[in-house]
Amino acid sequence: MKNILVPALLAASLLSVNGVAQAQAAESTLAFNVGAVSDYRYRGISQSRLQPAVQGGFDYTDKSGFYFGAWGSTIKWIKDAGGDASVELDLYGGYKGSAAGLAYDVGFLRYEFSGNKLRPNANTNEVYGAVTHGVFTAKYSHATSNLFGFADSKNSGYLDLSATIDLGSGYSLVPHLGHQSVKGAGNGKYSYTDYALTLGKDLGNGLTATAALIGTDAEKGSYVSPAGKQLGKAGVVVGLKYTF
Repeated sequence: MKNILVPALLAASLLSVNGVAQAQAAESTLAFNVGAVSDYRYRGISQSRLQPAVQGGFDYTDKSGFYFGAWGSTIKWIKDAGGDASVELDLYGGYKGSAAGLAYDVGFLRYEFSGNKLRPNANTNEVYGAVTHGVFTAKYSHATSNLFGFADSKNSGYLDLSATIDLGSGYSLVPHLGHQSVKGAGNGKYSYTDYALTLGKDLGNGLTATAALIGTDAEKGSYVSPAGKQLGKAGVVVGLKYTF
């Protein structure tokens, strides 16, 4: 669930396909990234049982505006759910452009949990679209398959509202509010709203650090670890990423 440095949700990513929509690139670029986080949060929910995770990937952006990439992270939730996968791989591609004073980003994202053995299968397909005006971005992601192993959850959706504020001296602040809707009989209790406030610092030479306050209003008992810990509880997540 691609958010590169800190899974402080979509807007917190500086290079992620889940980041803000951008205009066409002037030149084609290929970038790689590696990083670590104190807790892999995706849409507010811990994917690593509130423990650290290692992440990395690459992004290719063509000067035409088309892009594709791959990103991976260590995870624990599949095994906690009785499956057999410890790595998530995201494969994505799309197009970024601009029109009428707005930047836009449309694309497809495949979440792959190889050999996860869950029923329903945890592998998930989403299409997404985002628009950006100034510092503000709105994005909607729509599941065209079951969502992360929830039965009969096709057509679930996630709405993300965020802003990216340049504080100067290499600092940025990203407030975020999102809502995950999980379709299907009995799945309503898994729908929730998440929030995040992420402070980023460009350390130079491709190195970036972040600290994020993240939380959700997920129903108690809906997202829990085997030990009964609430995986959507409010907490601080820190991360470090190197891009080259």
